[in-house]
Order: sequence, then C-alpha cells, then structure tokens
Amino acid sequence: MGLSAVPKGQVAAIVTSLEMLTPPARKPLPASPLRLERWKAPPVEKYRALFRRIGEPWLWFSRLIMDDARLIDIIHDERDEIYAVVDAQGIEVGILELDFREEGQCELGFFGLVPELSGKGHGRWLMAQAMALGWRKGVKRLWVHTCTLDSPGALNFYRREGFVPFARSVETFDDPRLHGWLPREAAPHIPIIEG
Repeated sequence: MGLSAVPKGQVAAIVTSLEMLTPPARKPLPASPLRLERWKAPPVEKYRALFRRIGEPWLWFSRLIMDDARLIDIIHDERDEIYAVVDAQGIEVGILELDFREEGQCELGFFGLVPELSGKGHGRWLMAQAMALGWRKGVKRLWVHTCTLDSPGALNFYRREGFVPFARSVETFDDPRLHGWLPREAAPHIPIIEG
C-alpha cells in the first residue's frame, strides 16, 4: 500500500476494462435527432479533427500523435468500422468506432460525443446503436475501456448498460499539453505539472 509518484510532466490514469459476454435483451432505440453516418476509409485529417473535438476535454491524444501510416492501417481496415454521429444540420458531433479486428470480438474503440451534448440522453442512444451494430453473427464478446480522465460518469454509464469490469491498470504518459499535441487549456480539471 502507498502512493507512487508520477513524474513531473506526466499524467496518470486508472484504466478499467469492461466486457459483455452475451447480448442484452433487445429494446426499442431511444429517440434522438442524431443519426449515424458510416465513414469508410476516412481521410486522416477529417478523422483527427472529429477525434480532437470529442476527446480534447478528456486528453484523448493517441490518434493525434500516431504516425499517419499506422493510423491509416487502422481506420482504413474494413474490420474497423467508424461512424460519425451527425446532428440535424449535418454537423459531426460524435464518434463510434467498432473494432472487429480480433476474431469473435468487438471493441468499442472510441465512443463519445462533443461536450455540448453531455447529459442529454444521447449517450444511451449511441450505446443502443453500438449494441445493434456490435452484436453481430460470430461476436461473442463486446468490450470497452475507460479511465479516470474520461467523463466522471463514464464508468457507471458502461456498467448500467450491462458491461462488467474485468481488469484495472494504471497508465502513465507524457502530458500531451506540454508537447503541444493538445492546447494547454484542454482538460482544465487535470492540472498541468511542469516537468
């Protein structure tokens, strides 16, 4: 027991992985003015712009710093399905990325909405879409991970939707704001500790 120091210039998060081994009972889709638009082989710049709009408040940066060739290998793989959440005006306001690259599994690779839509029930609609698209023939496991840097309600949201925690780990990484990968004002609830 005890504390472990996180080096200055780094951020630490507790990551919880959750899974669902059987599809939930079918229920009607919640009403929403939003719709999904499938992005097949999206341009890297377009993908990263949406990723940034959704994830900046939570320090999502992995896909921002990933080498273009590696990112293309993922987002252009036909087994990695990317859906933009689009509002009534046609503006992209969320992302659902379903990763089927492991046989018999679907990982909710990225799942999120712009901060302005938080707390309005749209997450339940998006999760219903994820369940409908993710649980397909041959899929025996749907899983996701979240961390203490995500929205404070994320972990309980996934649990309410039927996911069961199965692993926990600690992740440390260079603070993306100190490297210019994200603006310094991103995620103000997470203090910057200069290195």
